[in-house]
Amino acid sequence: MANQVQDLTADEVSKGVAEGRYLLVDVREPNEVEAEAYPYGVVVPLSTFDPKAIPDPGGKQVVFACRSGKRSVTASLAAQAAGLPYDKHLAGGMLGWKAAGLPSKVGG
Repeated sequence: MANQVQDLTADEVSKGVAEGRYLLVDVREPNEVEAEAYPYGVVVPLSTFDPKAIPDPGGKQVVFACRSGKRSVTASLAAQAAGLPYDKHLAGGMLGWKAAGLPSKVGG
């Protein structure tokens, strides 16, 4: 199962975050997050990505997210390469999140 990334839908991620099962890690850059952010997301930009910078999920499963779903896969693979069991990402990213009608916030 090494180097596998599981696609989650926006609805699955939203529900998991609301239920306290997922920690959403946004790997977009600060300027992107400033323009539009996930509610309750933790920002760890991919440009300076260090898996050790991800906060302790405290029993939650980490789910990576970005704009379209490409950088989140890269982040998940990097975390796995560092020995972390973070194998989930938001398929479709912020584009899919908004397409599903889910809320975002302005200003990080």
